Amino acid sequence: MIINETGRQFDQVCRILDAHKHNPTHLVPILQEVQAQYKYLPEEIMTFIATSLAISPAKVFGVATFYSHFTLEPKGRHIVRICDGTACHVKKSTDIQDALEKKLGLTGPKKTTDDGMFTLELVSCLGACGLAPAVVIDDEAHGPMTPQGAVDLVDAILKSENEAKAEA
Repeated sequence: MIINETGRQFDQVCRILDAHKHNPTHLVPILQEVQAQYKYLPEEIMTFIATSLAISPAKVFGVATFYSHFTLEPKGRHIVRICDGTACHVKKSTDIQDALEKKLGLTGPKKTTDDGMFTLELVSCLGACGLAPAVVIDDEAHGPMTPQGAVDLVDAILKSENEAKAEA
């Protein structure tokens, strides 16, 4: 990360901290706003938050790792969540995961594409059992889903992204 980018990141965090009057009891909403801004919680920013709130970095990291909606890893522009709850699993959600991993070139622990376009997440439940097997892309639920249907959704996003680049 270049220094100018780091400076901009800390400026944003300072604005968020100021909005919360540097109140350590507002740690969760502060982290939520920081994550909304940067799509994840960078280690150096969490340390800065801890120092700014006069609390230990361990407390900030503890909160960030306790709640599942926080992430310490950069995510792609498009988040693809595959439900693996009971209803979805029984209806072969793992086949959807396999198809998307192949399409996106994701293997092993790698969950984000090299170009930063997609992050693939397997989740315990999306609360959309009636759509089983369900997939959520950028907060839009799709289902019942098939492996090919999921690949088609990703292809549509890629096509849209390529058309937007061509127009720019």
